[in-house]
Amino acid sequence: MADQDIRPDGTVAFLPHRLNRHPVVVRGLTADELWVCAGLSAAMGFGAGVPLALAFSKIALLPTAIVVAIAIGVFGGGSALRRLKRGRPDTWLYRQLQWRLTSRQPLLGRFVGGRQLVTRSGYWTTRRSRTP
Repeated sequence: MADQDIRPDGTVAFLPHRLNRHPVVVRGLTADELWVCAGLSAAMGFGAGVPLALAFSKIALLPTAIVVAIAIGVFGGGSALRRLKRGRPDTWLYRQLQWRLTSRQPLLGRFVGGRQLVTRSGYWTTRRSRTP
C-alpha cells in the first residue's frame, strides 16, 4: 500500500468500492436477486402445476412443475438480468423496479419508497437563479 493511502492517524484513506457490493452467487445474480427470481419462478410453477396435477390426477406433477420452473427461471432469468444490468450501477435494478411500480401502480408505490424518486419530466437547468 502506498504511503499516500495512509492518513496521519493511521487509518486508510482509500478502500475499494467492491467491498460494499453484494457478491454474485449464480449466473450474475446476487443473493437477493436469486431469491426473488426463484420465488417468482416457483409461484409460476405452482400456478402451472396445479392444473397439470388436476388434469392428470398425479399430485407429483405439482412439485415437479415447481422445480422445473425454478430451474428455468434461475438460468433464463439470470442470463436476462445479467444482460440488463451490464454497465449500470449496482442499484439500477432496484431503482428501475421501484420506478416502474410507482409509475404504474401509484398506491403501491408509496410502500416501496416511490415518493423519494424524482419523477419530474421536462427541461432541467443548472444555472443559478436569483432569489429576491
